Amino acid sequence: MITYAEALRLLLSEAKPIEETETIPLMYSTGRVLAEDIASPIDVPGWDNSQMDGYALQVEDIASASQDAPVRLPVAERIAAGKIGGPLLPGTCARIFTGAPLPPGADTVVPQEDVSREGDVVAFSQTPQIGAWVRRQGSDVAAGSVILHVGDRLTPGAIGMAASIGRAYVTVFRKLRVGVFFSGDELVQPGEPLPPGGIYNSNRFMVRSILQLLGCEVTDLGSVPDSLEATKRAFEHAAETSDVILTTGGMSVGEEDHIKPAVEALGRIDLWRVKLKPGKPLAFGEVKGVPFVGLPGNPVSGFVVLLMMARPFLLRR
Repeated sequence: MITYAEALRLLLSEAKPIEETETIPLMYSTGRVLAEDIASPIDVPGWDNSQMDGYALQVEDIASASQDAPVRLPVAERIAAGKIGGPLLPGTCARIFTGAPLPPGADTVVPQEDVSREGDVVAFSQTPQIGAWVRRQGSDVAAGSVILHVGDRLTPGAIGMAASIGRAYVTVFRKLRVGVFFSGDELVQPGEPLPPGGIYNSNRFMVRSILQLLGCEVTDLGSVPDSLEATKRAFEHAAETSDVILTTGGMSVGEEDHIKPAVEALGRIDLWRVKLKPGKPLAFGEVKGVPFVGLPGNPVSGFVVLLMMARPFLLRR
């Protein structure tokens, strides 16, 4: 047996990244891996805009404002988000809302909580710093900057970022195709009557769930009887359609364990057993040119080995 670290190094050294790509709608790209750098064609935000509901003005117009001597300015216009205001005349202010473009001539926003208003006149009792509560053009993303890189996984945050610069489609690597089957005459599908000596095939549900969370495309060949010929047929079928073959069970060397002889008949075994508890039974090799990972049949052992050994290998690919 070899150590966990040695086994993991072996698996990762054999991982061959997927090179084929496809272009898909951004809306349906969750969890996919980018095959391109994404640069922004625009500034985000595209203009100076207000961070608050309040009043846009020139600071110099209220430079003398104080609690004892507030400065009063007439409201010259009203600017909502999505609207463009006209040039702001000196000595006036504009009613402005969050996200609305700053009108030409204004340099600052005063939040509505910090003023008092009587009709169309607003009283300012303090002088803000110039540029207060203004979100500057390009402060989030500058035009031409790369916001996402090849190899990035498209999380909800990354997808939101791509949408914010107007991307509708992205080029991603195609999904890794993983063929799976589960060895054992005793395995019964949940929902079916449980015969004497039978056990429900929990591994099937656990393995499929993890693979789907990893973004793999799963070909499920189901349970395979305990025979060498049936096991070889399952391997041959999986090798035709998969980038990786993953199995559970049949990992010992008893008369009813056929994984090892089937793999050796169709390919090779590079690794057999690891110093890992739970999880000692682990096979790694190749079947007709397709990498193979064999997990132990015990559900806890299989879960541990899948997360600690197979998962890093699959993510590297």
